[in-house]
Amino acid sequence: MVAAGPAIAAPSAGAAVVINEVYGGGGNSGAPYNRDFIELVNRSSNAVSLAGWSVQYASASGTSWSNKVNLTGTLAPGATYVVGGATGSTGAALPRVDAEGTINLSASAGKVALVDSTTALSGCAGKSDPNPCSALSSVADFVGFGSANDWAGSAAAAAGSNTTSLARKGTQNTPDNSLDFLAGAPTPGAGTSTGPDPEPEAQQRTIAEIQGTGATSPLVGQTVTTRGVITAAYPAGGFRGFFLQTEGTGGARDLAAASDGVFVFQPGGALDADAVVGNYVEVTGKVSEFGGLTEVTAAAADITDAGDDFDAVTPATNAWPGTSAEREAIEGMLYQPSGPFTVSNTYSTNQYGEVGLAAGTKPLIQSTEVAAPRSAEALAVEADNARRAVTLDDGASTNFLANSFSTGVCGTRPTPCLTNGDLTPAYVSQSKPVRVGAAVTFTKSVVVDYRFDLWRFQPTATVVGPDNAASPAEFENTRTAAPDAGDINQLGTSDIKVASFNVLNYFTTLGVENATCQPYTDRAGDGVTVRTGCDQRGAWDAADFQRQQSKIVSAINALGADVVGLMEIENSAALGERTDEALASLVTALNAKAGAGTWAYVPSSTELPPASEQDVITSAIIYKPASVMRVDQSRALGRQSADGQAFGNAREPIAQVFKQKYGKGDKFLFVVNHFKSKGSAGPFPGDEDTGDGQGSSVTSRILQAQALRDWVPTALEATSTKAVVMAGDYNSYTMEDPLDVLYKAGYTDVGSTFDNDSWSYSFSGLSGSLDHILVNADALKMATGADHWNINSGESVALEYSRWNYHGTDFHQPDPYRSSDHDPVVLGLKAFVK
Repeated sequence: MVAAGPAIAAPSAGAAVVINEVYGGGGNSGAPYNRDFIELVNRSSNAVSLAGWSVQYASASGTSWSNKVNLTGTLAPGATYVVGGATGSTGAALPRVDAEGTINLSASAGKVALVDSTTALSGCAGKSDPNPCSALSSVADFVGFGSANDWAGSAAAAAGSNTTSLARKGTQNTPDNSLDFLAGAPTPGAGTSTGPDPEPEAQQRTIAEIQGTGATSPLVGQTVTTRGVITAAYPAGGFRGFFLQTEGTGGARDLAAASDGVFVFQPGGALDADAVVGNYVEVTGKVSEFGGLTEVTAAAADITDAGDDFDAVTPATNAWPGTSAEREAIEGMLYQPSGPFTVSNTYSTNQYGEVGLAAGTKPLIQSTEVAAPRSAEALAVEADNARRAVTLDDGASTNFLANSFSTGVCGTRPTPCLTNGDLTPAYVSQSKPVRVGAAVTFTKSVVVDYRFDLWRFQPTATVVGPDNAASPAEFENTRTAAPDAGDINQLGTSDIKVASFNVLNYFTTLGVENATCQPYTDRAGDGVTVRTGCDQRGAWDAADFQRQQSKIVSAINALGADVVGLMEIENSAALGERTDEALASLVTALNAKAGAGTWAYVPSSTELPPASEQDVITSAIIYKPASVMRVDQSRALGRQSADGQAFGNAREPIAQVFKQKYGKGDKFLFVVNHFKSKGSAGPFPGDEDTGDGQGSSVTSRILQAQALRDWVPTALEATSTKAVVMAGDYNSYTMEDPLDVLYKAGYTDVGSTFDNDSWSYSFSGLSGSLDHILVNADALKMATGADHWNINSGESVALEYSRWNYHGTDFHQPDPYRSSDHDPVVLGLKAFVK
């Protein structure tokens, strides 16, 4: 046997052991094999020891290399070595596996590194970075495929698929991924194999010795025997294992000590008969790190009953630790959360059955909601978020949106062959809703876990929807049937109420009507909403539209507002339809429920630019003629909509003067705005995302704020009006630069003034307000109070019309909740200036 020498810097034509084949489609629809795999080959004439090496994986644009498998054994000249990855339900078993692993590769794009150590790669980035991962001296070989941002040579290899792997062309090693690898049928273990060296005799170790006091076990790669009490077991749902805790441990823990809990992984699938909560067992297996979680991998034969003579375990009782180092001290242990916790994220509940939490009485906050970008205060908010964050999981790794479709295999039309869509994610409910901002009460203990780059609370048994019987927590129901009258009338009873409402791409021109439109589909393969290919952005067909409209109508009618500014409504003129056709349709639907004549709409202004210069979504104003009356014509800032101008990439501000119906009250100019989104960069310098928390297109939004600031006085003068109320989706959190332009011009944000402990939007588990009502000094004298009516942003997206028939449970109800992704803001006004 010849020991492996140091790896040659970066992938080299002279490398002895190289990556021979990469396959990430295992178990997916149509896959020939039920597991992902990575195959190595020894191209040299000498045997090479793989001890101390690892195979590591990162997503196409990812920077985390924690998904890895440590290698053992000696590879003979010309021999291949198969590393098994994640398992699915479709396809045959791999002919052989030389190293067990659970790396979950993308079928189409990703990065694989062969590394001459077991330390996860870090401090490196993509090919455009001065320090790409593919150039590290520890990397013996590197394969980037598909849209990967790093590769060996001149370009990445081709994309893979469910049915194709990326395999080396014979013995070719230029090394250039684009030249050396071809897509073709997977051939795992096609060459000869030299399996790993015989396992050394297991050493008796305590769980604390296995865990160690750092982030990584000091015994990685070693075979150990240990004993403990089973505290949680997951016979289904993908975890394939159980948690083990040292007998007699628990209570208040020393957060500088090693943990007394560990996860035991059973790669064979079904759990051993002794893997029952409360049993005392002996386990023999190999120690590894799975994405940061210390675990022992043990076959069923290596898990045995250790008898009845043991001390029971109790939950750890510490307050939730604020650092990862302290959390390591209770990783894998039973834990009883104490003190207040608050729901902070429900978006991924729909997909993974998990709920983001925040220790304390408020959700995690967008730093630029409460502090200026890049300020010390903003950095303090981000640090506080990190200290307080934890995720309540469901005890499973199920992806509830993992639908796969086939034609001609499962039916004559696209129908699901293998799907989790027939299941229901945990923690989604209409009767017991889980909402951002709701208080959480833990009625059962959990296990502290680290998976998929997040610290988690795992239930001791898998939580299964829709009944969620095993849930360790109860959630406060914070739903309200209407906006808070107390907040709106803080300074006296309002005479008029105005509101801002984003109607989530309300389009009466449907996707099914345009042959170029492509849909997002439900679990039956039927379209639900428009995905791409056309100008439409809303519902796919009439049934989807009715579900969308029923929720929007319910929400607007329950607002109690007299004037409502709408965003994201179809710009019918830009689609070649009758001007205001979609707006008129919405008003008709509102009146069908509220009564004839309850609502009317403000016609599109003649000051708007030609339809060709307008976006396919627009803003609009509706009002109650019995409460308020229009004064003068509708207005618009329509002179800056060409390319390179302020509103060339946003919706033009529109406006209308109102006053109380038949009253002698003061007029006010009501302006509706919808600034450029944060998601993509506009054409101006500074529009790229700089990482300061404001997202992309900051310059665009600043220019739009400046144009709005300069235009409003002209509209006030033209209508002899003093008070102005500006509502809308500014795509800016409260302390960001675009809004600062308006603050400096004398405008006040009534949402943060009157309702500063509530927000209108939730993104990536962080709460903040993108929707604002700003008033000048004259309108502020009329203001009585304001409220964010939290009916949308905090609710699970599973309730949205766009997720209809995604799961085995139908969550649709024609109510206000999750009628949009933004919450409405309501402002009360006195009819007279004080």
